[in-house]
Amino acid sequence: MKNILILIIFLTTSGIYSQSPVGAWERFYTNDDGSEIMSVVIFSEKFQSIAMFNANSGEFIYSNGGTWELNENMMTEKVEFDTQNSERVGETVTFRVEISENKLSLPDSNWEFNRIDNGSPGDLSGAWLMSERYKNGEKQIRNTDRPRKTMKILSGTRFQWIAYDTEKKEFKGSGGGTYTTVDGKYSEKIEFFSRDISRVGMSLEFNFSIENGDWIHKGKTSKGDPLHETWSVRKK
Repeated sequence: MKNILILIIFLTTSGIYSQSPVGAWERFYTNDDGSEIMSVVIFSEKFQSIAMFNANSGEFIYSNGGTWELNENMMTEKVEFDTQNSERVGETVTFRVEISENKLSLPDSNWEFNRIDNGSPGDLSGAWLMSERYKNGEKQIRNTDRPRKTMKILSGTRFQWIAYDTEKKEFKGSGGGTYTTVDGKYSEKIEFFSRDISRVGMSLEFNFSIENGDWIHKGKTSKGDPLHETWSVRKK
């Protein structure tokens, strides 16, 4: 009987720790003023971001992110941006995490997230860096290895873009929401936008394709200006 109990405990804890965090997770809580706050975490294979915003108004509150590794129940993250404390940029933090099929918990802080998706069904799940764009008809090439980055991280249904500089420890801006990819059309609905809350609620549609591993993104911005960008898979 003792051996059976040990086996049950082993299988149960193995199930918690062997689950992958890849995908999107959400957490809601009520603020002191009665407003409902939504937190969305997106994990790609190597990178992660969290965004906190007012679930009703879309007012941006906070974001941080960087790289992650998971060793059993210990997650290690290296911070690349933090909107409230820039001094954390470059720091490595380790904390306990418990992951089941539909829950991600941080026991030390009593935070619990519910799974939104596991990286599907959207075609663009992963972390991408803007590598090219056309401005006034001229191609501008960006070195994705430089400290100044514009990253877009997507699960199967959620997206967040973040502009930041790891060397200067500066946060430039962020926005995010939900997205779909259907018949060559990338459609997104903006749920938060740090630079301009008036964009919240907008639905935008773009043409997209994957060419030589790069994401070609064409359409019009939320201001109606022409947009033509190339996003490359982030590797490091």
